[in-house]
Amino acid sequence: MRNAIAAAALALAAPATAETIVIQADAVVTDPQAPVRGPSSVTVTDGRIVAVEDGLVSGPAGARVVRLAGKTLVPGLTDLHVHLTGDPGGDFWKEAVESEDWGVVVGAKNALVTVRAGFTTVREAGSAAQTAFALRRGTAEGLIPGPRILAAGPPLAIIGGHGDVTGFRPEINEALSSGFTCTGPLECAAKVRRASQNGSDVIKITATGGVLSQQGRGLEAHFTSEEMKAIADTAHSLGLKVMAHAHGARGMEAAARAGIDTIEHGTYLDEAAARTMRTGGTVLVPTLMAFQGISERLGKGVYTPTVETKVRAVAEKARVFMGQAMKWGVPIAFGTDAGVFEHGRNAGEFRLMRAQGMSDRQALASATTAAAKVLGLETEIGRIAPGYSADIIAVSGDPTRDVTVLEKVDWVMARGRIVP
Repeated sequence: MRNAIAAAALALAAPATAETIVIQADAVVTDPQAPVRGPSSVTVTDGRIVAVEDGLVSGPAGARVVRLAGKTLVPGLTDLHVHLTGDPGGDFWKEAVESEDWGVVVGAKNALVTVRAGFTTVREAGSAAQTAFALRRGTAEGLIPGPRILAAGPPLAIIGGHGDVTGFRPEINEALSSGFTCTGPLECAAKVRRASQNGSDVIKITATGGVLSQQGRGLEAHFTSEEMKAIADTAHSLGLKVMAHAHGARGMEAAARAGIDTIEHGTYLDEAAARTMRTGGTVLVPTLMAFQGISERLGKGVYTPTVETKVRAVAEKARVFMGQAMKWGVPIAFGTDAGVFEHGRNAGEFRLMRAQGMSDRQALASATTAAAKVLGLETEIGRIAPGYSADIIAVSGDPTRDVTVLEKVDWVMARGRIVP
């Protein structure tokens, strides 16, 4: 793996110059809702799509031609909930022995795996202080092969809640705390401003208890309504959106009422919470692969008894809640919680979304146009069209008819760079 990362880094180290690349394929999905085009050519210059033409054209003189016979081009995929700097497991005590620097090493490995799986943009949903920010710069400059990264940094949490450190002796809990816990609207607003100052692209909060933390006190609301409103209002005043980890229905409802932009997980969604989300345009990011990933590890000594109890409690609900959200008209976008399960399996989410009632086109849109809108990048990513970033993948088959073909990606271009 080390040699693969080094080779890929060398290949991507040079910035995308004015070199022109023409990609020829036998089919192109330019937009999840548009008819699939037949044989076409996509011309890319300086990291941007400049033309999408019918037929197999060679482009301007001196252009490099990439022929992808039998393949379908698809917009690069977006995962709105990943943790690149971590791998799955239950050894919570490692927080006390592993440095933050190690997270960058793990993150470099996972960034490569993720982009090779076809995910050319990700939202990093919580990490140690600077690790995701370092990865963000590395992939942007081409020093590390990986996706475009929008990073939250440390999540805001209540003291001792999900997202804070628990399970150790009191003095160890305090020493390991991220410094982003808060109590009361004023302190929570201040922590949002600190996150913005430190470079966060989005504010992540843990609005309710969580499944994988060592706290066994349920999955309902942690922050007060006033605290969540202060967080949302402050973030929006700074031009930032807020993503809220939330499992319990009343925590989701309070978060949506406060103006928080996305609800992550959403396990115990009910009709009242759905109504509030629908009214305010709050988007659900269901992370179905996370539930599958943790269920796969039950009974194997991976998790502590506290965590195993919570995993078993949510397992059945995880099989149906997204389908209920669709019936209640809640907007949905793609996110997996990769890091809770193995990175690179992100596209397994499509199969699970379809099982809960999404059409193939809807599932594809959730990871392209819908996800781009969540990020405020709808004129930058999510489509194959002139002016857009050259984030393009190639697969065998038509994902608008069978979205599971995205589980095997044959070729990737991220921001105009071909990924080895």
